[in-house]
Amino acid sequence: MVKLNKIYTRTGDDGTTGLADGARRRKDDARIAAYGSTDEAMSAIGMARPHASPAQDAILSRIQNDLFDVGADLATPGDDFLPGGTKPEWEPLRVVQAQIDRLEAEIDTMNAELVPLNSFILPGGTALAAHLHLARAIARRAERDAVTAAAAETINPLAVRYLNRLSDHLFVMARHANLPDGDPLWVPGKNR
Repeated sequence: MVKLNKIYTRTGDDGTTGLADGARRRKDDARIAAYGSTDEAMSAIGMARPHASPAQDAILSRIQNDLFDVGADLATPGDDFLPGGTKPEWEPLRVVQAQIDRLEAEIDTMNAELVPLNSFILPGGTALAAHLHLARAIARRAERDAVTAAAAETINPLAVRYLNRLSDHLFVMARHANLPDGDPLWVPGKNR
């Protein structure tokens, strides 16, 4: 359980931060960048929520909670999620396939109501859609950062997969938020 009674500790003044296992890493470490971008995506989703319907807000609230799980997973070194991996003394919080499956089911439900695209989309439209597009772009960066971290050390592949699917989810949700007027579309060469 998390208990925060003091916000500043001065332990990061030397340019390092602590991981879930107590190890210290430089703040520009790939693992730190991955969960930092995940936190940024979660914050961007928080900016979208005031524009959402109650049903959309419930989905976005759950996704924010999932993103804390992703961040906790990324902040916890280890290989316990691999077959034959080392089991730590305490059970780390890891992303599981059910979280990804839920995103996919929601994508399919929303996408069933949308017309196929015949052009790329300009991020925008309704306020909700615009905020979701920003969150989508940040989720893509979080995914890239997680892939970079995974090239250097063992990262739960389901955490990376969740971030990939999340950006798809936010894209489809943004398109859905632009119903019934439709998406603003890119017109190649329009302003030449």
